[in-house]
This record gives sequence, structure tokens and C-alpha cells, in this order.
Amino acid sequence: MENRKKVAFYTLGCKLNFSETSTIARNFTTEGFDRVDFEEAADIYVINTCSVTENADKQFKQIVKKALKKNDKAFIAAVGCYAQLKPEELAAVDGVDLVLGATEKFKITDYLHDLTKNDLGEVHSCEIEEADFYVGSYSIGDRTRAFLKVQDGCDYKCTYCTIPLARGISRSDTMESVLKNAKEISEQNIKEIVLTGVNIGDYGKGEFGNKKHEHTFLDLVQALDQVEGIERLRISSIEPNLLKNETIDFVSKSRTFVPHFHIPLQSGSNEILKKMKRRYMSELYTERVDKIREVMPNACIGVDVIVGFPGETEELFLETFNFLNQLDISYLHVFTYSERDNTEAVLMEHPVAMNVRHKRSKMLRGLSVKKRRAFYESQLGQTKTVLFESENREGYIQGFTENYVKVKTPWNPELVNTLHQVSLTKIDEDGIVRMAFIEQPAYL
Repeated sequence: MENRKKVAFYTLGCKLNFSETSTIARNFTTEGFDRVDFEEAADIYVINTCSVTENADKQFKQIVKKALKKNDKAFIAAVGCYAQLKPEELAAVDGVDLVLGATEKFKITDYLHDLTKNDLGEVHSCEIEEADFYVGSYSIGDRTRAFLKVQDGCDYKCTYCTIPLARGISRSDTMESVLKNAKEISEQNIKEIVLTGVNIGDYGKGEFGNKKHEHTFLDLVQALDQVEGIERLRISSIEPNLLKNETIDFVSKSRTFVPHFHIPLQSGSNEILKKMKRRYMSELYTERVDKIREVMPNACIGVDVIVGFPGETEELFLETFNFLNQLDISYLHVFTYSERDNTEAVLMEHPVAMNVRHKRSKMLRGLSVKKRRAFYESQLGQTKTVLFESENREGYIQGFTENYVKVKTPWNPELVNTLHQVSLTKIDEDGIVRMAFIEQPAYL
């Protein structure tokens, strides 16, 4: 019997990347490769790159080194956003053999007939205009929840962002395909699906290779709510201008959608929002938060924010800080602005000094800790449903309530991937909530 080749994967970046890595990995398995952990020796290492995180290139080099330590003759392939934006840069990294751009990454096995190491990485990347077709994907097997991709690309022209350059125009999966994937996931005993994409509120655009919307995001949410066997559905991140009141109302009454929204704000200053070419002002953001609170008082609301954007004076930063401080939200994801080639913001005047960016970032992270604490405190004494995760963390098993409160209880493998009604009792020193079972499971 011939020796089957081993392949290992490493994913940088967002949930969308995780769902795509998972799909690429399934293609390898179908083609007769054995998937192994990245820590093990493999014949091929595939690194799915990201262009959003800072130091993406530094991280990439470290991961390549790590792979070559396991097997110095391994074939190394880079795919994903950074591979599309800077293919030559990645190809020049010592040990890299193949770099595939946005349209080629799903056909990676076609490029692997010869696994001889190359002196210089071979690049196959398209002009991003060619990334106009849709490849559906979802991730399973890595966690208790699955990430289901419903949309790709973005037509927005935010001045700091390279994603349209890395992923192309906005396009969507067909409704039929999304529902088929959701069904497949539900049959694998996965309790929670997280909907993901680059700009998921734009769902429906490009569903039939054109700009016309056949379905809207609300249609999608309503159809998914009907899929049998799914216990929970979560919306990952949705633009405030695309999160419509009808969707918020529907989620509040839905069978499966949980009361958790993650809504990018980026700045609380209208002046900066205009410079960023965002498609709303802070007033609209406040309206969305108020609407969610009105119909789902216990909802968890997460916010993305960028600090240190060019032209962000101390006054404008404080505008953002005060805006967020008075807003009834649950946590922040804080990003320190970093310059990206081929974006408008790179050429803008009045860049903010690095040390000031870091100081502002620290202030907002402190605010996030305070917000999360206040949100958790507001949930104490309530009865919630927890989905337990699969890792043993220092003798505890952790899980999340439907409204994204992180809880823990002494480790018991029987609890993995099960849902239980619990009462939230107190916040531990590490900031995680303790709980008591409403009905003690038989095996405890």
C-alpha cells in the first residue's frame, strides 16, 4: 500500500479563515491525504494567512520556521489574504514553496503533484477582479461550534481596510447551499453554528453572480431558524447600517438565534467615521444598541473599535471613549490602527504617534474589562443555558451562555458539548462566572 502523505494546517486571523481552512482540509482528506496536528511532522504544511492582524509577516515567518523544525523537507504552502496582497513577500520567505491567492486556495491540491522543495516560492495569484465566484465553506471538528460561511468579499471602501483587495467583491452563497451546509453540520451533533463572512449583512448580493439581491440577510436568518437539529445560531459580526430593526425583532423571538450581537463601530467620533468612509454616523449606532436593549434587555453586545487613526486628536479620541463609556454595551475588541499599503488612510495627514496609539488602546481595553464585568454582574442570579466546550482548563470546564457569558465548573468530560440550564451565582477572581445546575445531571 502506498504511503499516504500527511498534511497539517495553521490558521491566522478570523472565523472566516477557520471555516475556509476546514473546507480546504476536507478537500485534502478526499484526495487521500491524512490530516495531522500542526505540532506533528507532516509532508505538507498549509498556512492560512491574515492581512488584518499586526505583524502578519513576522508571525508568518515564525510559523514557517516551526514547521521546518518538524520536517526540514516539508512542502510549505501559504494561502489566504496576506498571500493575495503580498504574494512575492511570502514567496521570498525561506522555506516557502507555494503561494496561492484568493481564487486558487480552494484548488490547492491541483498544485501539489510535485512536492520537491523550491528555491523560491512559486506564486499563483489572480488579479483580485477575478475573485468573483463563491466557494462555500464551514468548519467542524475543531470546536463545539461550527463556523458557517455565508458571504465573501466586500464592496465597501473603508479607507483603512485591505479586505476588498484581498478578497474581492461582495458575493454570497445561494440560500439552498447555506441551508444544505447547515443541515450537514446539524447532523454531526454540533450544537451551535456561528454565521460568518466578510460583510454578512450584505448577504444576497452576488448570489447569482450579479449585484441583484435575490434574498436578504433577514430571509437567510428566517430560513436558518427552520433547520431542524440546530440548537443555537449566532451572528458573528454585522455592520450597524445593515443590521435592520426587522432582524433584531426576529432574533428576539427566534427559536435558535441567540441574543448576542457583534457590531463594528470603529470610532465614536463622526469626524473620524467620515474620514474612515464608514456608512453611518454614531447616532445610528446608538439607535441600534437602544433597539436591541428594548427587545432583548439581556443581550450581549460586542463592539469593534480602532484607535489612533490619522487625524485622531486627543479630543476626538475622548469623544470615542465617552461615547462608549455611556453606551450600554458588553465588551470591546480594540484594534490599534496600523498602516496598510494601497489604502487611502496611509496617505492621510497627521498620523498619530505609536506610543499615543498604544496608550489609547490600553485605555479602551481597560474600559472593556469594566463593561464586561458590569454585564456579567447584571446577569448574576439569572437562569441561562450553557453549552460546554471541550477543553480541560486547569481542572475546569468552560462554556458560554446563549448571551455569551463565560462560565466554568469543575472538569467533567461528560459535560463536553452538552447544553444545561444553570443559575449564574458569582464572578470568580479570574473574571469567569461560577454557576449551579438547575437540575443536577445524573453523572455528576
